[in-house]
Amino acid sequence: MDSYQQTTRTTLKRRPQRGAFDRPTVHAILDATFLCHVGFVVEGQPFVIPTSYGRDGDTLFIHGAAASRMLRELSTGIPVAVTVTLLDGLVLARSAFHHSLNYRSVVMLGTASLVEEPAEKMHALEVITEQIVPGRWAEVRRPDDQELKATTVLRLPIEEVSAKIRTGPPIDDDEDMKLPIWAGVLPLTVAPGSPIPDPQLAEGLPLPASVTAYQKIEGAK
Repeated sequence: MDSYQQTTRTTLKRRPQRGAFDRPTVHAILDATFLCHVGFVVEGQPFVIPTSYGRDGDTLFIHGAAASRMLRELSTGIPVAVTVTLLDGLVLARSAFHHSLNYRSVVMLGTASLVEEPAEKMHALEVITEQIVPGRWAEVRRPDDQELKATTVLRLPIEEVSAKIRTGPPIDDDEDMKLPIWAGVLPLTVAPGSPIPDPQLAEGLPLPASVTAYQKIEGAK
């Protein structure tokens, strides 16, 4: 199927015209970054934790230290919500009330499961690494057995999911349109800066291809 099935939990109540459920749109947003926020509840206390992720088809992988409370709790099968947001611009209206943001976002609901098989675990770590810096996996030492044991990896099926997008100029009230106030969109982008070498780096080592080619702007991958 080209689209994810809407559920009562993913159907948008506010501004439904901004919603999207097709796979290309959802995947494009997920692939444009590598930072998500994971929400879950433990003993009545809500937590929202930022973490990196990698997408492989209709699976999202997240990882962390084996001692992580978040990963330990999620591995038990408790409900989880994952959000990803890309901020594209500030929408400056003539009135304070109609100021807004241009954005692309995804909300996923479900339950995560533990990745235990070593080959799949290594694959998941490659997926996450490549999502963050494409080409980096081929340049670095692979995790050894001890490092794999010290790392927890979870898989979350991309099934109950929705995207929401706002684009375009401000939407002012008709009576405000002639006010002598500037209105429009201030675009925002994320751009890589100049690489800073490790002070202990051996002399003469050139920048690797993954760094020179890095362009995590507007989802370029």
